[in-house]
Amino acid sequence: MALPAAAQEAWDMDRCIAYAVEHAASVEKARWDLLSAKTDQAQALADFFPSAQAQVGGQFSWGRNIDPETNTYNNVTTLNNGYGIYASMMLFDGGQTYNRWRQARVLREQSASKLELAREDRAIAAMMAFVDAVYYHGSISLAREKSAQSAAMLKLTERQEELGLKGAPDVAQARATHAQDAYNLLHQENLYNQSLLTLRSAMNYPLDEALPLDTLNPMPTLQSAGASVEDIYAVASAINPVAVDARLGVKSAEMQVKIQKGGLMPTLSLSGGISTSYYNILTGDYRASTFGEQFRNNRGEYLSATLSIPLFSNLSRIGGLKKAKNRLAAARVEREETLRKLHDDVAQAVMDRDGYAREVLSLEAKTEADKEAYDLNLRKYEEGLLSLIDLQLTANTYYESRLSLLQRQMLYTLKTKLVNYYKGEPLWTSK
Repeated sequence: MALPAAAQEAWDMDRCIAYAVEHAASVEKARWDLLSAKTDQAQALADFFPSAQAQVGGQFSWGRNIDPETNTYNNVTTLNNGYGIYASMMLFDGGQTYNRWRQARVLREQSASKLELAREDRAIAAMMAFVDAVYYHGSISLAREKSAQSAAMLKLTERQEELGLKGAPDVAQARATHAQDAYNLLHQENLYNQSLLTLRSAMNYPLDEALPLDTLNPMPTLQSAGASVEDIYAVASAINPVAVDARLGVKSAEMQVKIQKGGLMPTLSLSGGISTSYYNILTGDYRASTFGEQFRNNRGEYLSATLSIPLFSNLSRIGGLKKAKNRLAAARVEREETLRKLHDDVAQAVMDRDGYAREVLSLEAKTEADKEAYDLNLRKYEEGLLSLIDLQLTANTYYESRLSLLQRQMLYTLKTKLVNYYKGEPLWTSK
């Protein structure tokens, strides 16, 4: 099956992250939670308005009953209809309705924060998986180059054996080295395939579609020490979804305490209504007034105010208030713990970024020196002045230096992205 044109294009980090954020199940769940929170806020707002209802009732009866005009028993078939409109409004409930609306608003903000947090969690997971995949892709290139070099060295050693310059042990050693390098190439390919699977999982990307990666993006320029940890943390603690969610959790708990306190106070409500009825005897010679006359004449109105003072029910409500205060204390502790962890994460990211920057510079110099040593030793080996084992040691050192440099470059890229994220920069750009 031919793949779509979009699937054939190389996927860079931003595109992988954007796809992961858009298709992650956790993000979709957070979106529905946000919609539910908006609905809850609308319901809490509706509690401020009076409640009204209309009622229509009809009764058809026969047999022995009471005549409403004479209050005596008779045996007739009657029809009764009743109509009413009623309304009630809470005038004072200790601030419970108001605080429920405030809490619903906080919960909506918290749901929005959790949605952003879910997005950024998926973005970070996809970013880390992408960096791993690019690293293993680079390690394959290095392993393939080293395998080609060992193959050329085996061919050269076999030729030197034919000329009498090398012996059978040298050929065996060259063959073993080439076999080891061939195995290492296969091993790196397996690791790359595993990293691709991890990236697909982080992105929620279909397993049956190709995912070619853009591995040519340059490493970001090494940065000198910029903003301090405290400056970065000041920004992160204000806007980072983790910190925002922790603070909103405290606000929600504070609203719950106020709601429980309001439950201990008296409530005052106002209600009113209008009702009327129609009555008719369906048997005999009884002539009832017309429907319009009865509808007007039987009409009644009422208006009442109700003051409710909780007495013994306060015992259970006091328990609810204590629990709400306990949850508030726990939310405050969780907030402080979250902010402390955020500070540690910022400090760790800055420390790692600066450390990897220094390691990259050091490894670049080491790689150049190892390359020079390898080139000199290769010339010596070709002239018969160096053993194959010594050459292999130099080649391994050069290969390991290049691999370490690639790894530190990828880690520096990752940590730079994280530090910029804590500074308030988006983890990806929409295309």
